[in-house]
Amino acid sequence: MRGVVFDGKQAQVVDDLEIRDPGPGEVLVAISAAGLCHSDLSVIDGTIPFPPPVVLGHEGAGVVEAVGSGVTHVAAGDHVALSTLANCGACADCDRGRPTMCRKAIGMPGQPFSRGGQPLFQFASNSAFAERTIVKAVQAVKIPKDIPLTSAALIGCGVLTGVGAVLNRAKVDRGETVVVIGTGGIGLNVLQGARIAGATTIVAVDANPAKEAVARQFGATHFIDASAVPDSSAAVRDILPTGADHAFECVGSVKLIRQAIDLLDRRGQAILLGVPGFKEEASFQVSSMYLDKTIMGCRYGSSRPQRDIALYAELYRQGRLLLDELVTEVYPIEDFAKAADDAHHGRVARGVLTF
Repeated sequence: MRGVVFDGKQAQVVDDLEIRDPGPGEVLVAISAAGLCHSDLSVIDGTIPFPPPVVLGHEGAGVVEAVGSGVTHVAAGDHVALSTLANCGACADCDRGRPTMCRKAIGMPGQPFSRGGQPLFQFASNSAFAERTIVKAVQAVKIPKDIPLTSAALIGCGVLTGVGAVLNRAKVDRGETVVVIGTGGIGLNVLQGARIAGATTIVAVDANPAKEAVARQFGATHFIDASAVPDSSAAVRDILPTGADHAFECVGSVKLIRQAIDLLDRRGQAILLGVPGFKEEASFQVSSMYLDKTIMGCRYGSSRPQRDIALYAELYRQGRLLLDELVTEVYPIEDFAKAADDAHHGRVARGVLTF
């Protein structure tokens, strides 16, 4: 079968992947569509260290082909969106409703794939850039069949991360103010999360002026072209003189992390969603934090996928959550190199690969 494999030096589309049968508590899914996220590119460029060879992809949707023993919540023929959380469901963190913190779900990649007899790792317990993948039952969330799978694919990472950061981690409330730095796939979902939460002033900041229209479509009330002003922080302050209740950094730049912190009002929260280099460090003015400001990390939108994916699917059906509009371009899997180049250069909000 076809898939995208990174061998430690380059990523290429191959057609000779093999996958084992699902075991107890597992689900075999025929992938229909998979979003290309910057996290996949970060494996290729080394920003996210991951052992090769690995089948890439972690944002997908498809149709269940088979289930292992003990799986009852999905069956062959069901449409599912996939999460990356292969959480155990039994540890203290899972029991507290914090599956993103499950220690058994982090740093233990499986090897359900093989190629020429050699085992290949699974990226993010998912590997959606393959015609078929195996996930733990908890990762497969049944969705209505009337949701296009090219759109549903984006729920499992970009939407869970961006919207979840707003609703679950920051807990943005009605009438609050939000700054979103970076309006790529994650940033757009932060914008619509803030809109859904009832924020009244939502300021998007990006160095690409072409992103203004889509940022406003997703919920931005103001847009600042960082390439056209001498000081984008000052431009934000013109809109929010006392600072923001919430500032989300969605780029992965330590300079912009500092900017997010400096833009906070008293009791404000800076939420870090972008991924800088693995060993990079950021700085901030310590004295400013004594105004009850908070710097918050956020893993995967602090999500509970079985709950949140179903919620976001319903919000989509109600017209309150935008999914179709996130899909800038659809590529056949054979055009992975073009899709990656478009994503790297910011030409798309989200490119979607199809099989």
